[in-house]
Amino acid sequence: MADSKILTHIDEQGKAAMVDVSHKPKVKRTAEASGKIYLQPATVELIKQNQIAKGDVLAVARIAAISGAKKTSELIPLCHNIMIDLIQVDLQLVDDGVEILSKAICTDKTGIEMEALTAVNIAALAVYDMCKAVDKEMLIGEIKLLKKTKEVL
Repeated sequence: MADSKILTHIDEQGKAAMVDVSHKPKVKRTAEASGKIYLQPATVELIKQNQIAKGDVLAVARIAAISGAKKTSELIPLCHNIMIDLIQVDLQLVDDGVEILSKAICTDKTGIEMEALTAVNIAALAVYDMCKAVDKEMLIGEIKLLKKTKEVL
């Protein structure tokens, strides 16, 4: 793993720059990320009963997360456009909100952690959008990378 003190997205003059990965081999890479959106108990109950006016909150959030992950390089300026093999998103309704877990896989020259993190963020934002009419106290948080791996083919 690269030295964590070296900033790879800046050039010799300190300006933002995309990292050159042309010399790197393609390898299988995975990443897992998680997060949570906190909701009022009444909102959780409405989601359980599928009573949110906009529709099935968890289904919409899952599709939004997958779609959002596929657009990561459009949203994050220095992120490479990579070929994604899998974006998997699990949304678990709990007493105080929705826990979100994403898994992303690619076979490419650079990692897929940004796609996994984007999926979690977009899922949380989709839940927020679906529930904003009934819950004014939602809080998105605890978004983090849980794991990333690299496997030489």
